[in-house]
Amino acid sequence: MEILRAGAVYFGLVFGAGFVLGTLRTIWITPRLGARIAELGESPVMLAVSVFAARLVVRWFAVPPNWSDRLGMGFLALGLMLVAEVALVLWLRGLSIREYFATRDRVSGTVYYVLLVVFALMPLLVERK
Repeated sequence: MEILRAGAVYFGLVFGAGFVLGTLRTIWITPRLGARIAELGESPVMLAVSVFAARLVVRWFAVPPNWSDRLGMGFLALGLMLVAEVALVLWLRGLSIREYFATRDRVSGTVYYVLLVVFALMPLLVERK
């Protein structure tokens, strides 16, 4: 049960930060620099947020350093992230899933998908004390 709570909190921290940064990116950076550069600039910040949040949640919930617990936490958070992404982004932008994938930039979109995998694996990768 603690792993479920840990995954939900990990998701919430990273999603909250991403929502704030994504809003700022969309309003101020994208119009000036373009979507690709804005999204690529946000990527290292979100990677740092994932590292910080994973460390924090692993400590808070004392998640054991075994593969199953850490991956359970990460993949639960990834599942919640994908549901939130589809629900929120498609609702806000009024796009279908097909349109959403068609409008993603190939470079920054690929980086985003790689970061989602890293996000899921991060609880496993952070400290193992």
